[in-house]
Order: sequence, then C-alpha cells, then structure tokens
Amino acid sequence: MTGITHRQPPARLQVAEKRRIAVAAAARLEGAESIYVDEGITPQLVAEAVAASLRPDAKLTVVTSSLLAAGALAHVPQVTVMLLGGRLRGRTMATVDHWATRMLRELVIDLAYLGANGISRDHGLTTPDPAVAAVKAQVVASARRRIFVGVHTKFNVSSFCRFAEVPDFEALITDTGVSVADAHRFGALGPHVVRA
Repeated sequence: MTGITHRQPPARLQVAEKRRIAVAAAARLEGAESIYVDEGITPQLVAEAVAASLRPDAKLTVVTSSLLAAGALAHVPQVTVMLLGGRLRGRTMATVDHWATRMLRELVIDLAYLGANGISRDHGLTTPDPAVAAVKAQVVASARRRIFVGVHTKFNVSSFCRFAEVPDFEALITDTGVSVADAHRFGALGPHVVRA
C-alpha cells in the first residue's frame, strides 16, 4: 500500500501531556464535594486522576455529560455519578440540548473541569457546536469554581461559539507547549496558569 499515510486518531495525540494536565488538575480538588467533568479525553483523564486520589473515606459526586467519563467512574466506591440527560452526540458520546441545561440549572457544583476547542484572550473559550456551548455555558453559571484543562494547541485559537471568558476561571492547566510569555499574558486576565 504505497502513497497512503496512516494518521493517529486525534483523541490519542498528546496523551502524556494530557495525563500530566489531569494529575495537576486533580491536585486542585481542594475539598470539593461535587465536580463537573466535561466531555473529551482530557477531562475524562482528570476524572480518573481525581478518583485515584480520593481517600477511602471520601465521598464525591461527579456530574457529567460524558458517557465515557461516567463509565470510567461508575465502579469507584467513593463516587456517585450523575449523568446529564439529553441528545447523545455520537462523535463525543456526550449529551446536549435543553434536557442537559435544565438539569444543570438546578445544581450548584463546587468545581467544574472544562475543556474547549479554543481559548484566546480576545474571544474567551469557544467550541464549534452551539448545543455543546450551551451546556458548557450553563456549567460555568452553575459552578462555584472553574478550571480549564487543555493542551497547548487550544491556546490562541478561536472557534464559532463562545461559552465563557478567561477571567471566569481560577486556573488554566496546560502543558509546557504554552510559552512562559503566553502564560503571563493569560494570567494577567486573572486565572493562575499551570504548565504541567
């Protein structure tokens, strides 16, 4: 088979970086009793890192739109999983639409771990799908604390739908591919930038 290039699926790229981000994010749990886990590989790794770090006597409620994250956590004795209802997106195996946002409006979540397709100083946090943006925006409104988790390729990128502003977040956790200068520029807007 000549002339054919086999590319690795995007979800498998930068796994080492995503695992470092997940461990750094889990370290910021700081006593939260309820967390939101976003769709996507990096947030799912965060959920697994959080569960692995829980004391045997700890109790944690995890709210998620992600079937993959819910499945990964369902067997953890200290974790109660609340899966948001709604239309299932086959591409990401996550729920969206008014059922999901309605459930979120009734919750007060201690800490949300959120990803994005892009994060920029001018346009905030963005994603291409309006239905996904609506769920993320409601999470931002329902959570007391918010942490962005994402690899360096998400920075200085904008997508179609804005769901949050950079100052909405207490921390942006990424990898060392984000330059020190960029980390300072984003940090000047308020959040602590962690290069894991």
